[in-house]
Amino acid sequence: MKLHELRPAEGSTKDRKRRGRGTASGQGKTGGRGEKGQKARSGGGVRPGFEGGQMPLYRRLPKRGFNNPFKKVWTIINLDELNRFEDGTVVTPELLLENGIIKKVVDGVKILGDGQLEKKITVQAHKFSQTAVEKIQAAGGKAEVI
Repeated sequence: MKLHELRPAEGSTKDRKRRGRGTASGQGKTGGRGEKGQKARSGGGVRPGFEGGQMPLYRRLPKRGFNNPFKKVWTIINLDELNRFEDGTVVTPELLLENGIIKKVVDGVKILGDGQLEKKITVQAHKFSQTAVEKIQAAGGKAEVI
């Protein structure tokens, strides 16, 4: 099968309804809108969420939560994930992105101290936990804040 041979499955597509094309079509005259009323008029109908004057659901429910516009979102990595690098490597956020260890950097990268580090590497990140710094230095590496 080639791209130009692709077709929808049999019966999976329907023809659109051609409204207002004579009484024989079954959708003639009023075109499926019924007789009179707000919904029969051109441009008629009510806005989304309108419940006929009843207090709409989005106003009946209480407001919840708060979105802090100044919140920092850190991409976190544990130490044991850095063992895949060779000795003497300078690990930067860009290198972590290249190797697929992290998917994206929003406000910065934070290194946490979970697991053991067996390699002597220099880690450059925006933040470090205290235990991460201790374990990196214990392995003979350096933790640099960028």
